[in-house]
Amino acid sequence: MANSHMVSLALYVLLLFLGCLAQLGRPQPRIWQGLEELQEQRLRGKTQCNIQKLNAQEPSFRFPSEAGLTEFWDSNNPEFGCAGVEFERNTVQPKGLRLPHYSNVPKFVYVVEGTGVQGTVIPGCAETFESQGESFWGGQEQPGKGQEGQEQGSKGGQEQQGKSQGHEGRRQRFPDRHQKLRRFQKGDVLILLPGFTQWTYNDGDVPLVTVALLDVANEANQLDLQSRKFFLAGNPQMEIESQGQQGQQGQQGQKGQGKEGQQQQHRNIFSGFDDQLLADAFNVDLKIIQKLKGPKDQRGSTVRAEKLQLFLPEYSEQEQQPQQQQEQQQGWRSNGLEETLCTVKLTENIGLPQEADVFNPRAGRITTVNSQKIPILSRLQLSAERGFLYSNAIFAPHWNINAHSALYVIRGNARIQVVDHKGNKVFDDEVKQGQLIIVPQYFAVIKKAGNQGFEYVAFKTNDNAMINPLVGRLSAFRAIPAEVLRSSFQISSEEAEELKYGRQEALLLSEQSQQGKIGVA
Repeated sequence: MANSHMVSLALYVLLLFLGCLAQLGRPQPRIWQGLEELQEQRLRGKTQCNIQKLNAQEPSFRFPSEAGLTEFWDSNNPEFGCAGVEFERNTVQPKGLRLPHYSNVPKFVYVVEGTGVQGTVIPGCAETFESQGESFWGGQEQPGKGQEGQEQGSKGGQEQQGKSQGHEGRRQRFPDRHQKLRRFQKGDVLILLPGFTQWTYNDGDVPLVTVALLDVANEANQLDLQSRKFFLAGNPQMEIESQGQQGQQGQQGQKGQGKEGQQQQHRNIFSGFDDQLLADAFNVDLKIIQKLKGPKDQRGSTVRAEKLQLFLPEYSEQEQQPQQQQEQQQGWRSNGLEETLCTVKLTENIGLPQEADVFNPRAGRITTVNSQKIPILSRLQLSAERGFLYSNAIFAPHWNINAHSALYVIRGNARIQVVDHKGNKVFDDEVKQGQLIIVPQYFAVIKKAGNQGFEYVAFKTNDNAMINPLVGRLSAFRAIPAEVLRSSFQISSEEAEELKYGRQEALLLSEQSQQGKIGVA
């Protein structure tokens, strides 16, 4: 009986195997072929890392607006193709509004200077904020004039006249309600989700300066390996396209530091729709649709909004004590369900000294933000590192285990060396404020701050980016037996111990003595 069952099982497995072979031999549906080609394209974008030389780069393209400036790094450079990223810097003047738009890629933003308000429209979420300013017409139409207008519009082909009169009949007013607003400041990182409408307003007194990594190789992007901005307002001109397309379309006139991008016919997304269809959809007059399209709007992507008033919640007299203290007094405990999509955390400050994750009073500090601090980063596969090295301090030589790194210099200067898998030095130069360098995954890197110190932010393409240092208390050498080091390098036992214990500090190394030895941090 047992043998009979075994024979039946063997025949079933054989038939299943033959069926799978036959299925593999059939032509694949075109939709799957397209998806496979897309996946291969993304993979190529992430693995074209035959880097012979790295460069510290500054923005190559500038796009001025009425109240701001947008700058792009040239993503046609092989370093960007290796990392699968693009990079941009935005300056918004006081009272400047970055027009509403959405993008096909996730964007990770660091606030270099200034403060502002960020609006993110999350589909399906409620309007939980209410402004105290001027309210708007709305509600139900009153009988008589409005209904007559609509009846006249349905008779004799006078739809638009009836619609206009119908609007006059609306007299009920209601306050302006909208989704949550988020205030941010210098040192914050902002997460801008792909496909979600976003806008920014500088309500401060100084220019707002931000730098951003655009993860074009992210799985959220199913178009191609270049970013696209879809503006809902204004006439943003060339900025709507990514640098990959700009470089192909107009390298002759655009390349070079400080060059302004050529203006091309790129408008907001409403420009492509029929006027009457939009008027019917919005239930408004055609004159408003013409303004919506803004064909003659030359203000660019960042416009001046002098009278814009935004209201955000502030502490009341009963809420002067820290929120954490209130929660402890009230016995509040998290149940893990508070962070829904509509209230997801999208901001974290990594510029405050007290938030440092690594600190050496003689060398500097490092603060990281990852999916442990902001869970949404696990979906975007992004994280960031904010570093502040004191004068002549060293960031121990290391490599990034699971991520590419895009390092932007905020202030100061440093000497950086990067070495590839062949032991070739692909970068050895001083980097200074405003420059950017891409460090590919696994490439070894060392940083030494200049006399004025060195401040930077590094965006990484993994939500829990990890490094492996070669020097210091947490290094690979410290974890290897001294005898293995002695045999590997043909050195004495004393020299092997000196390699292991020459530094008692962890990642940040203070200015060392002539012998390279330092006390315990």
